[in-house]
Amino acid sequence: MDENTDIAQRGARYAQDQFSEALTQAEEFVREKPGQSLLIAFLIGFILNRLPVGRLLGGLVRVLLMALKPAILVYGATKVYEAVQEND
Repeated sequence: MDENTDIAQRGARYAQDQFSEALTQAEEFVREKPGQSLLIAFLIGFILNRLPVGRLLGGLVRVLLMALKPAILVYGATKVYEAVQEND
């Protein structure tokens, strides 16, 4: 197993552990303070409802699609360069 794979696996394991810990803490908070949790959830939902989330996501998708063509071009050029270097 190479070093990059090991780092990626450790990073994924760390992220999973952190997510599990955050979820456990959130569950404890909700059990201890259900009224406050409900109010916080309502306020977050209200704020998200007022934000132009659809437009923001649509703009993000358009930017990503515009960046996709040059990214594919660079990726292809890199693969061609690597193939040429291997043949030399």
